[in-house]
Amino acid sequence: MADEPMVQVPGKRLADWLADPIRANWRTYSKVALAATLINLFGLVTALFTMTVYDRVVPNAAFSSLAALSIGLAIIVIFDFGLKLLRAYFVDHAGMNIDREVGERVFGRLIEMRLELRKGSTGQLTGLMRELETMRDFFASATLAAVVDVPFIIITLIVVALIGGWVVLVPAIMVPIVILVGLSAQPALQRLSARAMEEGLQKQSVLVETVGSIEAVKTAGARHLFEQRWNRAVDGHAHVSLRQRLIASVGTTFATSAATISYAGVVIVGVFAVADNRLTLGGLIACSILAGRAIAPLTQISQLVSRITATRTAYRQVRELMERPPEGPDTNPIELANPLGAIELRNVSFQYPGAATKALDGVSLAIKPGEHVALIGRVGSGKSTLARMVLGLYPPQDGMVLLDGLDIAQLDPKSLRKSVSSVLQEPSLFSGTIRENIALGRPKVDDEEMLRSARISGTDLFASRIPRGYDMRLVDRGEGLSGGQRQSIAIARALAGKPPVLVMDEPTSAMDAQTEADLIDRLKDELKGRTLIAVTHRQPLLALVDRVIIVADGKIRADGPRDEVLAQLAQGNQQTRAVEKKS
Repeated sequence: MADEPMVQVPGKRLADWLADPIRANWRTYSKVALAATLINLFGLVTALFTMTVYDRVVPNAAFSSLAALSIGLAIIVIFDFGLKLLRAYFVDHAGMNIDREVGERVFGRLIEMRLELRKGSTGQLTGLMRELETMRDFFASATLAAVVDVPFIIITLIVVALIGGWVVLVPAIMVPIVILVGLSAQPALQRLSARAMEEGLQKQSVLVETVGSIEAVKTAGARHLFEQRWNRAVDGHAHVSLRQRLIASVGTTFATSAATISYAGVVIVGVFAVADNRLTLGGLIACSILAGRAIAPLTQISQLVSRITATRTAYRQVRELMERPPEGPDTNPIELANPLGAIELRNVSFQYPGAATKALDGVSLAIKPGEHVALIGRVGSGKSTLARMVLGLYPPQDGMVLLDGLDIAQLDPKSLRKSVSSVLQEPSLFSGTIRENIALGRPKVDDEEMLRSARISGTDLFASRIPRGYDMRLVDRGEGLSGGQRQSIAIARALAGKPPVLVMDEPTSAMDAQTEADLIDRLKDELKGRTLIAVTHRQPLLALVDRVIIVADGKIRADGPRDEVLAQLAQGNQQTRAVEKKS
């Protein structure tokens, strides 16, 4: 069904999927702010302690006062140490909460992603998910607390002015210079951050493709090709990252140098103030310490700004994923309680993104509950696409797909997947045990149901002979199992729970003739009363169906009882061969 035009509304500066977890942790961040405030106040007390010692204790040899001041300072140091630990804990705790909540939402949206809107390779998508780490590092970074330190720059300068008068001009001049240097680097940092992410995703794409197809890379002799791709990706990412780090270090390094200049400048200017009796020696030392503290937060701010640039780039990429419409209806999805299994396609047309022609063109058909139908046709005729329409993996651009008279676009995708199970042409197994691959954590699939479906699919024939049986762990999509064994596990997965509709796309293509024949015999009883749509090129599987549909060039060319359609197909093939023989 064609997408309806939507009214464009201005997007929020910070999307709800990120803003909500941040708001939910405001209490934690308020504790961070309170701790940072006390830490900054303790920093002022340290400078005042030094001034008091030099101006009052040393000239008067007031050792009892020194003892009292030292005890007070020791208490402050202990509290300062504890507050810094608490600040780090609160920041990490808030970052952990935000990371968990944002990660759940983004991963959920990734699973709900409409396949026709998918952009990029598998490696790029996994790399995009890795950018969540960049966001987590920002919200769990202690430098985030530096934001609270900014107001204390002004407070510190006021204290310096009260103690040393015009001496405050030295740090007061350095503060805006440091800020200007940091801001001047931002445009270049933003450009380089975007390029660094792009290069990083490209590197991730090459890595995932290589590891996922390692057998093909080896047997096809493609090592040189992939090494070239990897080296180009690594070189590109390394060069951009080097420039990014170099520019980011300019602001941080200048802020560090400015702190030294501020400290030394106050000492130099303060010497003349001491000579004119406008400043005491203790006051000079206190002002020099405070001048360094006034600049110190800017060093952290420079680091924070660098993190913000990387986080903003990551946020934009993740936000693009989050703003893609998910599968299923926007509001009020329908859940099927007891589906019957009636399937109907009404004038369905579909064209894959980037394809030159339609995979399906005005297809209409109706399948009754409990009917067994086979889809046959040449490679690329549209059979698998038609099956994907029934599974709801792709929405039709025109027309409707209905289950029990309801448009599947209105159904909750979870409800649809419970009602319509499938065995795809290339079955994917997941990391975990054979038991987990069949049950998939579904509440209705207990051990008894898992074993029942395994017996029907033939999985028990090899699971009973391997170490650990159903608890054997599978890795890398079932590597170590034969193609037929992987297909039998996928069939057991589809049969578990007795869904009313079963879609099977070349389910026995990797099985030998005897294994296939035994499976078909067991499926005849299992599939009674359940709707079956079988996509196949294999003659034996047609024993399971009583109706055959021939698909060619995205259209239905023949539809009827199995024997009649097969007879027509055989007759047509004979006529074609006769014409070719004459020519």
